[in-house]
Amino acid sequence: VQLQAYGGGLVQAGGYLRLSCLASGRAISVYDMGWFRQAPGKGREFVAAINWSGRSTHYVDSVKGRFTISRDNAKNTVYLQMNSLEPEDTAVYYCAADPKSNSDYRVESVYDYWGQGTLVTVSS
Repeated sequence: VQLQAYGGGLVQAGGYLRLSCLASGRAISVYDMGWFRQAPGKGREFVAAINWSGRSTHYVDSVKGRFTISRDNAKNTVYLQMNSLEPEDTAVYYCAADPKSNSDYRVESVYDYWGQGTLVTVSS
């Protein structure tokens, strides 16, 4: 599975962006998917996850109420809608795929496939 994340860019605080993660090589309809981010000088952190059916979603506390993860299995794509962006959201955002539906969705090691990352910069 190859994952390509795109949709990042420069936005002012309070603005919005929608990230997309397009999968190729295999259908991801039975994969759980996640978004992670890495801010400058920091480690990579969990942001959001969605199970294979889309019925279950999880978020890090700092983005709850502002970000929404969703998926369109027919398009082999996962999305991250980011509203009310803050300068603290500045990071490279990565999508990842977990083919085994591990319960530890916050842990990087459960994801077997990773996209290349897309940069989100939020100016104050």
